[in-house]
Amino acid sequence: MGDPDELITVGKISGTHGIKGQLKVYSYSGNLESLGAARIITLRSPDGTTLRQFGVKGVKPHSAGFILTLRDFDSIDQVLPLVGSELCLRRSQLPEPEDDEYYWCDLLGLRVVTVDGVELGTLADIFETGSNDVYVVRKEKQEYLIPAVASVISSVDLAGGTMVITPMDGLLDL
Repeated sequence: MGDPDELITVGKISGTHGIKGQLKVYSYSGNLESLGAARIITLRSPDGTTLRQFGVKGVKPHSAGFILTLRDFDSIDQVLPLVGSELCLRRSQLPEPEDDEYYWCDLLGLRVVTVDGVELGTLADIFETGSNDVYVVRKEKQEYLIPAVASVISSVDLAGGTMVITPMDGLLDL
């Protein structure tokens, strides 16, 4: 689904690592394999206006993300201006998601309804917790936090733009 050239944001440069031009990246996906296989990455400037491509020299796991080494960068002074940039890959560089797995960018904007047909709103944000993701669903001034677990998420129809949930007791109470 989606344009193979579409840019997917997979992380954000949170700082530098050491003095030899390495970057700390907070991963939005936890998918180190995709980034490790990529030879070229795209960085979006913090203000979102500039896209620049860079060659990848190396990637290794680190804390909540990874350490990224770019080709032709070997000092902290060279990479400092990149801190705060978002790291993007083209959709064609990412593996196809498994059954019942989705990229966050494909879920954002889905209309969320209950199995009884009650419209809850639009999936506006996603955040990670230790055990599962949580979907933030908003409609006007109402907000629901929906755990992304199989017992709650009944179906996802990307083509139809809809997610159907089976709320557990108390989930929708305010």
